[in-house]
Amino acid sequence: MRILSRRDVIRGGAILAAAAILAAPFRSFAGGGAPLAIKGYDPVAYFTDGKPTLGAPAFEYEWDEHLWRFSSAKHRELFKADPVRYAPQFGNYCAMALSMGQIVTADPKNWLISDGRLYIFGKPAPAGPTLFQRHLAENIAKANHNRTLLPKQ
Repeated sequence: MRILSRRDVIRGGAILAAAAILAAPFRSFAGGGAPLAIKGYDPVAYFTDGKPTLGAPAFEYEWDEHLWRFSSAKHRELFKADPVRYAPQFGNYCAMALSMGQIVTADPKNWLISDGRLYIFGKPAPAGPTLFQRHLAENIAKANHNRTLLPKQ
């Protein structure tokens, strides 16, 4: 059995400290802190850029018990000023599935903006956004009614 020297102990401590510093940007994945909202996609980009865009750990903001990521400081500031405007209507969940009484985690690549509101879906068109739009008002009403099925986030 090898006896650890003082140098080994110091080196090990330095490695652990460095690992803790490097892991800090990933706290949302490691279970420490708020969970990551919409898989790290920038909610403002849907409105400003017209497409799903991954956010960066450098531009984060915690709101509604979730960690939100943005592609720029400008997008983060827009969200901070009016988060309800930019956040998806049913959080991390598929709007179409929720309208049918089901709970399905959404894929932020499948999305729709209608009447200034962002909806995300579990499946691409035609299953998600296209079906939801066919009876938009009815599906929104059903999803809002079924919102009580969602787990406490």
